[in-house]
Amino acid sequence: MGKLDFLTEEIEELKKVGLYNTIRVIGSAQDAWTEVDGKKVLNMCSNNYLGFANHPELKKKAMEAIEIYGVGPAAVRSIAGTMHLHNILEEKLARFKKTEAALSFQGGFIANLAVIPAIIPSPEDVVFSDELNHASIIDGIRLTKAKRVIYRHLDMNHLEEQLKTHHGRRKLIVSDGVFSMDGDIAPLPELVELAEKYDALLMIDDAHGEGVLGSHGRGISDHFGLHGKVHIEVGTLSKAFGVVGGFVAGSKALVEFLKQKARPFLFSSATTPADVAAVIAAVDILENDDSLVKKLWDNARYFKEKMRDLGFDTGQSQTPITPVMLGEAPLAQEFSRRLFEEGIFAQAIGYPTVPRGKARIRVMLSAAHSREDLDFALEKFEKVGKELGVI
Repeated sequence: MGKLDFLTEEIEELKKVGLYNTIRVIGSAQDAWTEVDGKKVLNMCSNNYLGFANHPELKKKAMEAIEIYGVGPAAVRSIAGTMHLHNILEEKLARFKKTEAALSFQGGFIANLAVIPAIIPSPEDVVFSDELNHASIIDGIRLTKAKRVIYRHLDMNHLEEQLKTHHGRRKLIVSDGVFSMDGDIAPLPELVELAEKYDALLMIDDAHGEGVLGSHGRGISDHFGLHGKVHIEVGTLSKAFGVVGGFVAGSKALVEFLKQKARPFLFSSATTPADVAAVIAAVDILENDDSLVKKLWDNARYFKEKMRDLGFDTGQSQTPITPVMLGEAPLAQEFSRRLFEEGIFAQAIGYPTVPRGKARIRVMLSAAHSREDLDFALEKFEKVGKELGVI
């Protein structure tokens, strides 16, 4: 046997139990209708909440930036890679999030890997993490020597029990703002109260909150009216903002500290000028106009109500993320395949992304969808749901 034969064996096992992820290939811009594997289909699984991924103003600004700054910074931020555009973006993000400062990174995943190990590096520190936090938070915690304490999903009583029990030099409570698989929202007022009561830092990953929650899509802190109460706000620029990258927002001291200590900032090349310019355009649009955010929520309310009327289980979502709960992974895979045949691109989500027995189709609604698009999707979900005995 070859040294790597175990890889093939494990791949075959994934296929056998219905957990093999077939990666489809996009052949056009991300939009309401997108070319996937050579077929034009209604796109219901990208994170393009506001339609910015193919927005003409973002494309225009990206091309202008290439003409001025070239295609790449060719250096890490701390040596020769910080361009004027990076500083403009960070000033605009801080104003948008109503924080003192912000620092951009190459991705939202990378932002979590940057901040968590820098803030709580010592075995004398303790981190308290929601059990359903995103993989990037989990991996950020794995990079620390801090003691890890997991609390039950959204269970503030359990979190308080853990805060009473576990003590350390620094304590960090970390949670998603919006949980990406179920679409539920963290109880930020209770998290703030517990952080203050037990002298802990509070960190929120608002990847699915920016562009979605709050006035003009400012996120979860704005949604609850708690600006200044979250010590560390992490965001992504690849979902509602439609481009790529991530950021950390908070105090000036936090940002200055991360510029000295965050390893992805110090050791990985900066985000490209085109990406940065496109995000700046997205922030400017949101600052001045919230019509896309309103349309996103109108679409979400309409689709979720109609899906429930058809008899589908859409879980506990409080946001445009709409899980269509199916249970077992093979059923979810088959449902996704049948939808694709009918012209709907909506991927199955199974273990380990979600717990075993909680497989689903995760529908991601967008302001780019028209009412006609949503009616088409509802018709196809009903057809496939009946064929497979789901409804």
